[in-house]
Amino acid sequence: MALEGLHHITAITADAPRNVDFYARVLGLRLVKKTVNFDAPDVYHLYFGDERGAPGSILTFFEFPNAARGRHGDGMPYRIEWRVDSEDSLAFWAERLKAEGIDTRFEGDQLRFDDFEGLQHVLLPNRSPDAPLRAAADDIPAEHALQGFNGVRAYGNPDASRPLMQALGMRETNPGTFEAAGVDRRGALSFDPAPDARGIPGAGTIHHIAWFAADDAELDAYRATITDAGTHPTPIIDRQYFHSVYFRIPSGVLFELATGDIGFDVDEPLETLGTALKLPPQHERLREQLEDILVPLPNPRDPSEVSS
Repeated sequence: MALEGLHHITAITADAPRNVDFYARVLGLRLVKKTVNFDAPDVYHLYFGDERGAPGSILTFFEFPNAARGRHGDGMPYRIEWRVDSEDSLAFWAERLKAEGIDTRFEGDQLRFDDFEGLQHVLLPNRSPDAPLRAAADDIPAEHALQGFNGVRAYGNPDASRPLMQALGMRETNPGTFEAAGVDRRGALSFDPAPDARGIPGAGTIHHIAWFAADDAELDAYRATITDAGTHPTPIIDRQYFHSVYFRIPSGVLFELATGDIGFDVDEPLETLGTALKLPPQHERLREQLEDILVPLPNPRDPSEVSS
């Protein structure tokens, strides 16, 4: 039993339409699911990823309209690492982002940039054996498309979390970097010293990171491991597209374990992922009300919507 790398990463946005424009149009990800927050159905929960909505490619956002911009601090993930094909891909993205008015900078063989709310991203050439997880955007050549996550960087001291990370089967590949490597995929969490300023959750910050477990049987086994390590996981929670267990590691980062045995095509065909508002069954009775409240989200893949 091994975690198959990252399942998804969840961040916060204050502006859902602009969020869709940035991640679906500029970065070329597919809007995989347009749904609502389970606990606050009057706001969006958006999912972006590759064409299939495969674990390892999924970036999700909780929308909190007009939320103040946050600040990453101790115990918080702060940077998302994406794989691309090559250094030629870095040059392509430097030009594309420049044309959008987005500042970039090269750090060795990596390209750094922030989204419109300050969420940090880095692109790096793919040196893993994992299959690329690409979306198919018309104006982004397949050889330069994002290929899924490489890992996440977080602020904090890794020492307190090392025993739990090892109990979860993660290997410390470099001091402070822990890799979850399964049969097909791998993903890493790296710790950096925290800044002096206290972290403030808000727009442009990462809420939690989720690791890929196979099914409920694995979640039960991991729950026992986490409990034995002195940490307190939640019960298994049904998130419609996967089942989840949540817990906070001693270094402060909120972890989720999410299963890969359900998928985003459980309530709509693969061909039309992300085109319709999908509601959890408990909120379906609110559809008419929610469709009046939620701001329309043009889909960059539909020219008629973008131009209207």
